[in-house]
Amino acid sequence: MKSLWKDKPLGAVFKLEYGKPLHDTDRKPNGLYPVYGANGEKGRSDKFYVDKPSIIVGRKGSAGEVNLTEERFWPLDVTYFVTFDERQYELRFLYYLLTRLDLPSLAKGVKPGINRNEVYSQVANIPPLPEQQRIVGILDKAFEGIATAKANAEKNLQNARAIFESHLQSVFTQRGPGWVETTLGDIAQIKGGKRVPKGYKLLNEPTDFPYLRVTEFTDSGTIDMSDLRYVSAEVHREIKNYVISSKDLYISIAGTIGKTGIIPEELDGANLTENACRLVFNPGISNRFVYFFTVTPDFVEQAGFNTRTAAQPKLALSRLATIRLSVPHLAEQKRLADKFDTLREETQRLASRYERKLAALEALKKSLLHQAFSGAL
Repeated sequence: MKSLWKDKPLGAVFKLEYGKPLHDTDRKPNGLYPVYGANGEKGRSDKFYVDKPSIIVGRKGSAGEVNLTEERFWPLDVTYFVTFDERQYELRFLYYLLTRLDLPSLAKGVKPGINRNEVYSQVANIPPLPEQQRIVGILDKAFEGIATAKANAEKNLQNARAIFESHLQSVFTQRGPGWVETTLGDIAQIKGGKRVPKGYKLLNEPTDFPYLRVTEFTDSGTIDMSDLRYVSAEVHREIKNYVISSKDLYISIAGTIGKTGIIPEELDGANLTENACRLVFNPGISNRFVYFFTVTPDFVEQAGFNTRTAAQPKLALSRLATIRLSVPHLAEQKRLADKFDTLREETQRLASRYERKLAALEALKKSLLHQAFSGAL
């Protein structure tokens, strides 16, 4: 009964004990026991520091993250682990309680850290042990079903995206009659963008001269216009030879490398960042067709996007020019681009559906936890 629940400070329910450093020589990939950092398992070891199931709470870094372990383990010094009176409290009940509390909000400092005394001062309504066990039984069963549903939705989301990628790859690899093998350098001029003058600060207030940064390049091949920056007419005159047309294709070549797309017509003539280049196509080439080629694994591999390192911070335009592709006649390019657009829209609809389902499942978990700890489950 709810009348038997009692408000208790968490410091009266459990203790947060400090984890302990573990030397690298004691860490083994196939060790018998898990080694926990602030945000989960960080490795394995044949040594353990705690010999019973517990809850690990991030102390520094990913402060407030909560993980449950039901075996011997080693908690590192960036963590706390929970000890409590097993005659009064159920481990999994305390785990669900801690996951419901917003512990990360207690973190302070440049490298976020949690003072355990602040956790102790939090007050929770705690039922007797039999009620804790009943609640755990209901939540375990419900969360198991939610986990299965989430796994299915995530798999369906991946499959929806994979169908689109697979279709693109099959078209560009199988080709068809009349396709001609060429290079990007043969079908387009590859031109760089331009940095604004040293010391100049981009404008928030709109002018007639937008300045496109890589941060505006979206994953869907267009421009996010919610936070555009601008330059003055004077600065535009200095860099006016480095503008992009809606008939071109942009490719980010520094910072976030490999984002490609086409700008909307309302941004035709916008100034382009020096961290990107534009492909100005020869007659007979559809920029939409080439855009879809740039999202295939073949393009990614030839451009080396999967192997970029800190020692290679920028993609050379000369490398882009050598990328090979095959193209059909212009009418077929446009037909295929229309087909790709339709398939992508359907894929995005499916993806949105599964993303909404995942969000609903997460909301259901929160609702169940709220009911559990308000005595309404």
